[in-house]
Amino acid sequence: MRLPPLTLVLGGASSGKSAFAERQVRQCGLAKVYIATAEALDGEMAEKIAAHRAQRVGQGWRTLEAPHETAKALTEIEAGEVALLDCVTLWLTNLMVDDGDWDEELEILIDVLLQMRAPVVLVSNDVSGGVMPDNALARAFQRAQGEVNQRLAAHADLVVHVTAGLPVVLKGQPQLDDVDQPW
Repeated sequence: MRLPPLTLVLGGASSGKSAFAERQVRQCGLAKVYIATAEALDGEMAEKIAAHRAQRVGQGWRTLEAPHETAKALTEIEAGEVALLDCVTLWLTNLMVDDGDWDEELEILIDVLLQMRAPVVLVSNDVSGGVMPDNALARAFQRAQGEVNQRLAAHADLVVHVTAGLPVVLKGQPQLDDVDQPW
């Protein structure tokens, strides 16, 4: 399967979006680079990160830890590689927690993405389907995440929403080499 230059995979928490994105990257046949944005700030997140790492062991992934300098990490991707950035939501969270200018950082990220010589698959949470949060910080995050997703989707060649492990194409067409190949 050939990947378009920029793919955005959206979904809710535990929707199967990361597993779907990893499968797409594995099937494209290029050298795989995992750009991780999570930080182990508590035991639960440390366990989740360890589980994600364990899933990639022995599969030929090169991992770049980039919770803050994500755009810079993307510049390290070479032609002949494919990058999986997992996930945009944690990248945004890191910026907001550090009182960073997420709007400016998003522009930098988009500029880098548009100059890439290798395909990139982005994973991001869709936070639009939930209830209105009850506090100002959570509402600000929900608005920011929605705007980030919209701006990335505007530039993406392929946008897929995953629910219960099932992908639905929102924009573009998957570029399958073989019609019998599972999506």
